[in-house]
Amino acid sequence: MIYFLRHGEDDESYIGGWSEVELTEKGKEEVIEICKILSNIPITRIVASDIKRARETAAIVGKTLNIPVTYSKKLREQDKGLLTGLKKEEALKEYPKYQEVEVTRRYPEGESLMDLYHRVRMLLKEIEGWDEVLLITHRGVINMVYFLMENKLPDTNKEQFQVTHASLHAWNPKQKKIERIK
Repeated sequence: MIYFLRHGEDDESYIGGWSEVELTEKGKEEVIEICKILSNIPITRIVASDIKRARETAAIVGKTLNIPVTYSKKLREQDKGLLTGLKKEEALKEYPKYQEVEVTRRYPEGESLMDLYHRVRMLLKEIEGWDEVLLITHRGVINMVYFLMENKLPDTNKEQFQVTHASLHAWNPKQKKIERIK
């Protein structure tokens, strides 16, 4: 089994993507809480996105489970390009069409949802033989796993799979199934 954990809450007034936004205090508490469940799951390896909010999440989880963490750019969120790290209100002024999300529209100098979908598809092929691994990543990545397992193309409804902050999802590559645990 491979587990996907979304990072804890961060400051959502910023455009996320590859930004270096930190976890909030609530986000840190969410991660500490999910560690209670993780401590009862057989995990032998932790791999995390190298983006700050995922690194902070991984530091808490790794310390709690006493498992070293490795980092991978392959687990990064969708690249929001020039909008990365901007306050949402500022982004709306500079890039008024950014909220009109379409699956094939790339952020300026960034990725589209389809780009992310294909990147995650390649990642799953690479890791499908892994077992007892926890991947700490982002909502966009986990959503793409759901789309791929349901054999659907992505859409713009990012809430549909309930990938909330510090939510935990189990992926069984052999059964081609992913489900939310917590």
